[in-house]
Amino acid sequence: MKKLLFLSFVLFAVASYGQKLAAGWDELTAPDFVTAVKQSEGVCIIPMGVIEKHGPHLPLGTDVFTARELSRRAAEKEYCLIFPFYFAGQIYEARQQPGTIAYSNELLYRLLEETCREISRNGIKKIILVNGHGGNGFFLQYFCQSQLANPKDYAIYLFQPSVDAETQAKITDMRKSTTGGHADEMESSTMMVVRPDLVKPERATDQSGEDLNRLQLNNVYTGIWWYAKYPNHYAGDAKDANAALGEVSVKQRVAQLAEVIRAVKDDTTVLRLQNEFFKESSSPLDTTVK
Repeated sequence: MKKLLFLSFVLFAVASYGQKLAAGWDELTAPDFVTAVKQSEGVCIIPMGVIEKHGPHLPLGTDVFTARELSRRAAEKEYCLIFPFYFAGQIYEARQQPGTIAYSNELLYRLLEETCREISRNGIKKIILVNGHGGNGFFLQYFCQSQLANPKDYAIYLFQPSVDAETQAKITDMRKSTTGGHADEMESSTMMVVRPDLVKPERATDQSGEDLNRLQLNNVYTGIWWYAKYPNHYAGDAKDANAALGEVSVKQRVAQLAEVIRAVKDDTTVLRLQNEFFKESSSPLDTTVK
């Protein structure tokens, strides 16, 4: 009987060890983290957003909640590590709204750079940025481009999802509104999937998400453009938001992200080309024509 119990314990321990560990970096013990790095094949996601107003009906942390949930679901399909709650992003356009946290340019850049450096120091050489906030777009592209300024032993990949024709057709058929862009029917529907407990749909019509179109300049970009259009920091109409619509969008993005994680794991080109580039940039007169 004792031998049988011991054998059962051993089999259970072996089975448990073979299972994937929690994807959340902050949920792991230090010994389990070592195992998780190996299981992740050296890949980590930083789910990014900001703390900002999302109309009168969604939580301030909507972007981070969404990015984290997409990452969590994708990691269930293709295991990788997920960095803790990251809300430092570009959000100057919402500084007039209650609850907004807008850090300085210098801090935003340095924090992300040092975060990536620390992730690399812990043995992870492939980092995927999963962005949940539209206002981070240009900042993150610049951050990726600036990685070429100095030699690094890790690579940054920015996840840029697209909507396939079949999914777009479903979304178009299910949507009631045709305008939006922030806390609208689509984003509100997504949050009904991600954190339904934090959504207050009855407040969706308390404020207007109409485009006021207060600035009319052709062929010009100016930083005040968003405030000129949507001073309430609400773009669209969320009164018809529903979880079924949100699930369609979430499912498609999760599938894409899982594919990206797999592709990043298999990728050997980015780091090889980076090393080649850094070597040549240190002595450009010796660069050979390809």
